[in-house]
Amino acid sequence: MQTRLLQSILPSVATTDGAGVKLRRSIGQKPGLYLDPFLMLDAFGTEKPEDYIQGFPAHPHRGFETVTYMIEGHMRHEDHLGHVGDLGPGDVQWMTAGRGIIHSEMPMQTEGRMRGFQLWINLPNARKMDPPSYRDIDSSEIPVVECGEGSRIRVIAGYADGHKGRVQGPIARADTQPFFLDLELTREALCTQTIDPGHHVFVYLYEGTIEVGPQSQMQSVPIDSAGILGAGDRIEIKAGVNGARALLLAGHPLNEPIVQYGPFVMNTRAEIERAIQDYQSGQFANTNGEQTRKQPSPTL
Repeated sequence: MQTRLLQSILPSVATTDGAGVKLRRSIGQKPGLYLDPFLMLDAFGTEKPEDYIQGFPAHPHRGFETVTYMIEGHMRHEDHLGHVGDLGPGDVQWMTAGRGIIHSEMPMQTEGRMRGFQLWINLPNARKMDPPSYRDIDSSEIPVVECGEGSRIRVIAGYADGHKGRVQGPIARADTQPFFLDLELTREALCTQTIDPGHHVFVYLYEGTIEVGPQSQMQSVPIDSAGILGAGDRIEIKAGVNGARALLLAGHPLNEPIVQYGPFVMNTRAEIERAIQDYQSGQFANTNGEQTRKQPSPTL
């Protein structure tokens, strides 16, 4: 087996989104800075209500999936189809925007810490105009793999290799074949995972310290950074003396053209222009063929 080496490091940058929510963005921080099929990874985490209280008011999406993973705090989702979801600590929402969704994500707290992530995953051309759909996953539904030395892996998508065998997460996609693992590693613990050699892989460190790669060639990934891994079918991650928390994200590349205009991600400029026209004219139809009300231009 070939263990993947650290290929490059992408430090996150501080930015704001929504109505002024402060966050850090790694993948997707600049136009075209993707890791196919991943379009964006945002990390948010603060104890200051003024940094998150305004939330993400109603905004559109088309052509991709969003994964919202809450670690601390309480967020509420509502959309133009009437769907309502409450996300608490450890909960996940996996949303397929497909042909169009208008939704809001608002904090349901006025004080205390809020922390989590949102990942954007591209959809293949054949699925970009599918009806929107959701999977709200309670924390209790997410399997936890014990991987020795007191370390644990929460398996949201894909699978994890533990001492008792392979454990599958609740989300599976035939096209992008995503992995979304939350690693909680104890002092100097070593985590090893097998992976399809065709997948693109990165690790996002958000607590502690880690090194990645084979034992003789391990390299550090800085805090709040995405460590993009090279070729191979095995991943090795070792925590430092204070342990670590990190996301391990992997997916099968779509190898299709990507044209993005804010919350719309399609394959051609003409499809982007159609998305804007549909949104502005109220043609974001739900699964029953009903139309949304006429909308102003999307905030980008």
